[in-house]
Amino acid sequence: MESPSAFNTIGRAGDTATTVGRGRARGYGVPLVVAVTGHRDLLPSEEPQLRQRVREFLCSLRDAYPGRIVAVMSALAEGADRLVAEEAITLRMPLHVSLPMQRHLYLADFESPQSVAHFEALCAAAVEVYELPLTPGNTAASIAEPGPNRARQYAQAGVFLCAHCHVLLALWDGKDSDQLGGTAQVVRFHHRDEMPGYTPRATSGRLTLAEDESDLVYHLVCSRDRPDGGPAAGFTPLEAWWYTNDEQSPRTRELPDRYRQVFDRANEFSADAQRHAASIDAERWPLLSDEQAAVLPAGLQDINQVFCAADWLAIRYQKRVLLTLRMTHVCALFTGLAYISYTDIESVRWLILVILGLMGAAAGISALANRGGWHRKYLDCRALAEGLRVQFYWAAAGVTSGNVTKFAHDNFLQMQDPELGWIRNVMRVAGTECDVAPSRDPAGVEFAVREWIGDDRCGQLGYYRRKVAERTSRHRTTQRVVTLGLLTTALALGVLLFVGSAIPDEVGGNVAYLMGCVLLLVGVRQSYAKSTAESELIKQYDFMHRTFRNARRRIDAAENDAERRHVLKILGDAALEEHAEWILMHRERAIDQKDAARLG
Repeated sequence: MESPSAFNTIGRAGDTATTVGRGRARGYGVPLVVAVTGHRDLLPSEEPQLRQRVREFLCSLRDAYPGRIVAVMSALAEGADRLVAEEAITLRMPLHVSLPMQRHLYLADFESPQSVAHFEALCAAAVEVYELPLTPGNTAASIAEPGPNRARQYAQAGVFLCAHCHVLLALWDGKDSDQLGGTAQVVRFHHRDEMPGYTPRATSGRLTLAEDESDLVYHLVCSRDRPDGGPAAGFTPLEAWWYTNDEQSPRTRELPDRYRQVFDRANEFSADAQRHAASIDAERWPLLSDEQAAVLPAGLQDINQVFCAADWLAIRYQKRVLLTLRMTHVCALFTGLAYISYTDIESVRWLILVILGLMGAAAGISALANRGGWHRKYLDCRALAEGLRVQFYWAAAGVTSGNVTKFAHDNFLQMQDPELGWIRNVMRVAGTECDVAPSRDPAGVEFAVREWIGDDRCGQLGYYRRKVAERTSRHRTTQRVVTLGLLTTALALGVLLFVGSAIPDEVGGNVAYLMGCVLLLVGVRQSYAKSTAESELIKQYDFMHRTFRNARRRIDAAENDAERRHVLKILGDAALEEHAEWILMHRERAIDQKDAARLG
């Protein structure tokens, strides 16, 4: 397998796709991958117009999403696969080749020397070529001739393309077919997550019932060069549709809004990552070192690359969110102090101006944060980084779902807010190379256990232990402030109650003023603790610390790598579920102008 990184295709629309190897600078742009399925026997008279339609479609994606690099993934079968691949090369878009079997076995599909030469030329022009492994039960001998065994390899290729693309481009006559691995079945799989004869019946489950962003097909209607080769009834050759699972409007001329939002968010992330590439390179915290990368599966570099961008951006926006919260709460504190001073000390005009200025400042800061989407970007980038962390260590250890159609990205945020589909949209391509053939090297399991789980000093065990201690200390400080404030207030009230009549009015007024200031400080501190989910995070961090500790104990007692991988799979599922809960919890604490007004 040739394996230059998918994230080494650096450039923007119109730039020549380039590749770089390990040890050289890598780009942070996330590809927008268009996978191809289509008939081998296209009608020659339609080919020029099909090429034009394909070219227009690819260019429209490139123009709509300039922050991403449009790439094409194809199996390079004769006909539609090669037609689209040629157009991608003409447009200087990266071509990724996913072969259904080893190259020398696949060549049996091509009868003429010219076809073989054409195939080799396209492979040479590709930025990467994947050779999918033999499906269970198959051997090189069993797939040497056409038949059900070889068809299972085509089915596997169709499933792989669907699972690792953002749009499935189907040059299809629209007719249903029972041909295993054929165009009709690939489109059906993309929509329903099932392919009779390849996917097990047990595949159907909650994931297939949830709406997500993975069923998007661009259907370019074509004819076939055969006696009954016209399109299905109701279709006209060369017309094009967006084709989805939508119950009301499965076919539309324009990209449906929910997919557009997913693409817009992914484009925004990719553009941000490229804009800050130099800073990310200088300040990133990678999941593996160059020395580790030299001995672990090469595809880990792709996941690590996106993780570094997501982690850096999450930290960047987290700092802005925390700064916004602190500034708005400080404004609220001084607004309250100015108001109490105006009512209890001296009603001077300049205090009114101070109050209005501080309230305006708080509203302005919140508006700036809201306009920049800092809170949303922080949560989304952190969720993406944590999803990629699980995906990375699963790939390093060779952990699989146990299902021929499911990969790491299918496990994350499937039942949550549809707006978060863009996160799977990015993860879908980050793990492509690792998903070709999972690593079975014991060193990968050891690496995942050591670096991911770790111990009380490192890894996630060390991280959650430190976070529990840090958050607990912060929460205790809040409780001390509250307790001290209430005791001070109670003491002041007691003094006023029992000896208030003996205290001069001026002194009593000052006591009441100080009591109001203390209560204000307590309220602002409690509001800040609520905004940062102070107490809730202690529970979450403690839960995750116990989860990782139990996983470490189970792994240390395991007798073989199969058991260790099983524990790592369960651990990853728990981590992904907890991250989904985390992002939903924090979304309820979004920064908006209503909070600023409430604080004021």
